[in-house]
Amino acid sequence: MLQAVGSRPNAGEWPRVCAGDVRELMPDLDRVAEEMIEAIQCGVPEYARPLDDTYRASVRHAVTHAVHEFADRLIDPGAPHDRAAQVFRNIGRNEASEGRSLEPLQNALRLGARVAWRRLGQRAARGAMDSHVLASLGEAIFLYLDELADACSRGYAEATAEVAGEMERRRRRLLDLIVVDPPASHDAIADLAQAAQWVLPRQVAAVALEPRSPGHLGPLPALPPDVLLDLTRRDPCALVPDPDGPGRAQVIERGLRGWTGAVGPAVPLDRAGSSLRWARQALALAKRGMAPAPAGIVRCAGQLATLAILADEELARTLAAIRLAPLRPLRPVQQETLSQTLLAWLQSGGNAREVARRLHIHPQTARYRLRQLQLLFGAALHEPDARFELEIALRAERLLGPADEALGMLPRRDDARG
Repeated sequence: MLQAVGSRPNAGEWPRVCAGDVRELMPDLDRVAEEMIEAIQCGVPEYARPLDDTYRASVRHAVTHAVHEFADRLIDPGAPHDRAAQVFRNIGRNEASEGRSLEPLQNALRLGARVAWRRLGQRAARGAMDSHVLASLGEAIFLYLDELADACSRGYAEATAEVAGEMERRRRRLLDLIVVDPPASHDAIADLAQAAQWVLPRQVAAVALEPRSPGHLGPLPALPPDVLLDLTRRDPCALVPDPDGPGRAQVIERGLRGWTGAVGPAVPLDRAGSSLRWARQALALAKRGMAPAPAGIVRCAGQLATLAILADEELARTLAAIRLAPLRPLRPVQQETLSQTLLAWLQSGGNAREVARRLHIHPQTARYRLRQLQLLFGAALHEPDARFELEIALRAERLLGPADEALGMLPRRDDARG
């Protein structure tokens, strides 16, 4: 009969069992392993692969190895015992790579432990094992079960992190291929999108990003999983599929809290680079106070005219300098007053009463200012192309300030006609 030796171990320590008594169990180990294998393949559907000889051999190797190392540990608890742990760590990695959860593996471990406990109980019932030894072996079984489960979890976590890291690298590379101008070939993008498990959308919007606190990356954006994101770039950005879908804009804005950003216009996938370029321009304008950014986010769709006017600031200033030259001899206050009046008149279709309403002035005052403008600008106020350029010039000057630098490049004109 087996005899337990030593006192009850501390939690986590293997119980001591006389080596000679443990060896009495050795002849039964292979039969116990076979019972475990059968129980696992019958009780865990994920492991029932009767036609897969390689998989069955892997299960047999793991179970047999674990059973024999368990016996070796009982004989010599201080001996090296990392072989089974490595086997089950690899099993955990394999479960992750095959896309399964740890639940089937945990069920298999419990079934194996149940078989071992049942066989020990049968020995005790025949009087071949002392109850104290049974208790010690039962404790050892559950300690061993915890060790193997922990090894599986570590392997699973490692593989999951590696898969996630590889998937993230693929998604960042995919983002690069899409937003580069010109973009990579459609086939290259499609192949990498498949590898990154990203469905190619018909339309996208690029998002230019900056942390709100310089030098400090805020909380990671909480964006939907189909949004490609790379914060490691020199110019952090994201790519939003189907940006005009229901509620999509609100979800993106909420997810970007803690970041300043500009959402580019919705464009076909092969023009994503343009969307990102415009988003960066809008973000730069917002930093200069030239584009409204509620909640820290600029939407290019509402700023396209501003982006077009300021696509070439030097050209916009030069246009303003040429078209608004008749105002330059006036005092600054007069220039400001008549600029406001002229813009209101252009925007209201030449209606004096509408000008008065927009500027909150008396209609008679509006008419007086308009007569001054007629004297200054003459026929230009009645030429469609000149009026169009005047409105662009006034909008540009409102955004950029007086075009003094551009004026320096132009010859002074005493003639107020333009």
